[in-house]
Amino acid sequence: MTVPNIAHHGGSGRAAHEAPNGGVSNGDGEDVYDLICVGFGPASLAIAVALYDRELPVRVLFLERQPLFAWHSGMLLPGTRMQISFMKDLATLRNPRSEFTFLNYLHRKKRLVSFTNLGTFLPLREEYNDYMSWAASHFTDCVRYSTDVLSVSAVASPGPVRSWSILTTHLTTGLPHTFRTRNVVLAVGGRPKYPSTIAPSLPHPRLLHSSHYSTTIRTLLPSPDGQYRVAVVGGGQSAAEIFHDLQTRYPSARTSLFIRAHALKPSDDSPFVNEIFDPERVDTVFSLAPEARKKALAEDKATNYSVVRPALLDEMYSHQYAQRLRESDERMWAHRIHPLREVVGVENVSDADGDGEGEGVVLKLRNTRTGECSNSEDAYDAVIFGTGYERETHLTMLKPVKAIMKDGQCSVDRQYRVVFREGAVAKDACVFLQGCCEESHGLSDSLLSILAVRAGELVDCVFGAEGEPTNGTQRQAKRRR
Repeated sequence: MTVPNIAHHGGSGRAAHEAPNGGVSNGDGEDVYDLICVGFGPASLAIAVALYDRELPVRVLFLERQPLFAWHSGMLLPGTRMQISFMKDLATLRNPRSEFTFLNYLHRKKRLVSFTNLGTFLPLREEYNDYMSWAASHFTDCVRYSTDVLSVSAVASPGPVRSWSILTTHLTTGLPHTFRTRNVVLAVGGRPKYPSTIAPSLPHPRLLHSSHYSTTIRTLLPSPDGQYRVAVVGGGQSAAEIFHDLQTRYPSARTSLFIRAHALKPSDDSPFVNEIFDPERVDTVFSLAPEARKKALAEDKATNYSVVRPALLDEMYSHQYAQRLRESDERMWAHRIHPLREVVGVENVSDADGDGEGEGVVLKLRNTRTGECSNSEDAYDAVIFGTGYERETHLTMLKPVKAIMKDGQCSVDRQYRVVFREGAVAKDACVFLQGCCEESHGLSDSLLSILAVRAGELVDCVFGAEGEPTNGTQRQAKRRR
């Protein structure tokens, strides 16, 4: 399969004033794109696929901070499976005939029949990462990797804003560069979230987030046979997977899992409940009054937050029971779960003893039921926080345009467009947010479930639903073909 470079008019020829890197010169040497996506994770990759399927003559660029495409590389643990059906891939729910479906990926890799024999809708996470990396490899010419986006600002012009300036720096060379575009998509993903009480201790060589686990843990704990003491903090899927993985990765280690609740709780992925992740449910959630929407989101959180898949819970409980069979005193177990414990601080062992040897860290704990505070029994060689993500990076990038936002707040409409003051921005110059609109669009916003459909809607919004671009310049480009 040969995929044309969508940044270069889909391989259909170049505009008369097109710049060497795929943009269009505005006459003063500055390149102008029709669309720039900040971040090249699954959300932007789905947009690239939707653009390819539409065969639009557009000039598109993707800016990515990482040096290459990677999807949750820190959580690609052996044997872990996806939590959604492979049919919720980059294309199928929008266009089952797309060349970028998961089934076509299997066909191209000559594993379609073998995968069918597995009898599952849930691929290994390792395989799904390879699927998305395979898809991303077809758009390399449209991506600037190792590019950190600092800000998005409005390009000054008479009347309403008609284009945007994106300030970047290259993470390898340190060189700054400014890109100009008519439309922007901010799809920057989440930033590791730690308990607020831990923030003063960061960065710390023994504390790491689950997002860096599999890529960092071997550096921190190099010996597979080491008698390490490791703590995991969190009651969700990531924390449970790491706690489970440590027992195989370091068979001689002692591990502890600290959770705020009285017990690990199962995720609800029954078919009726799973309908909250259907693409059409976005309309339902968005149309609710703010208080009703907030209540609905709270009711649905058990499907995605601080919950663990039942199959993993069963396996973890079996391991705990085997320890109980051999030793009735839980304090002697190698792998313990500590419920009703909130981590409220850390203390270096060397600071407490005054020996300067840096032997580990002690966790300061608070009982979530009684409020009683204590220190952990062990000093830990590593503490991994599976405590989720913050999704506020877009607010920093958009600070230069906050003054023209409606009511000075970063809110979005149903099409994920940032809402600006009436008349401040031209209707064909939009800023879109992806993956940070859960409060307005529902729990599926930061998940993979609706990527294909949402990407198609965004492409339709920018370039027209029937293939007729909404931007006058693009109509000229289309006529020049």
